[in-house]
Amino acid sequence: MTRLKRVCVFCGSSPGKDPAYAQAARSMGRLLAARDITLVYGGGRVGMMGAIAQATLDAAGKVIGVIPEGLKRKELASDDLTELRVVQTMHERKQMMADLADGFVALPGGFGTFEEFCEIVTWAQLGLHAKPCGLLDVKNYYRGLLGLFDHAVGEGFLKPEFRVLVLTDPDPGRLLDAMEAYRAPVLPRWLTPEAI
Repeated sequence: MTRLKRVCVFCGSSPGKDPAYAQAARSMGRLLAARDITLVYGGGRVGMMGAIAQATLDAAGKVIGVIPEGLKRKELASDDLTELRVVQTMHERKQMMADLADGFVALPGGFGTFEEFCEIVTWAQLGLHAKPCGLLDVKNYYRGLLGLFDHAVGEGFLKPEFRVLVLTDPDPGRLLDAMEAYRAPVLPRWLTPEAI
């Protein structure tokens, strides 16, 4: 079992075309506050980032933003968070978010969201952490990415025991439940002499 005290959410600085995306972000924010789970996120006040942060705050939840100095203006850093941590680089941002969180969720987003989520799952694959990683699959947004993961298994580039590291659900409550019920699998060494 994983007790989630802080969840890191990766998501877009754009709201997307469909209002359902921002609505899902707001639902997740309210749910985090209701469950007394602190939101850790990228620190912006626009798009999906702004929607989840504001909803969490409006529901009396706690929010920690982590943003590089160079993105403070571009992503319009929020100044009314519980805490805003300003770092120098994207690498520092990702490391700090990872260190602060007990689990990770990706909402709809673009390249940055994909990269952040895939990196944190890779860290789980390498045994660098044993925290749950989930995709909130709003309106099948991640169907293509999940299909790619399955294709990688089928083609022998991803072991089935690593594929289970990615939890998925379209419902925020069920996804958080799955994350709290998560037990990190006992994974084989990523590389062995036989695999080289």
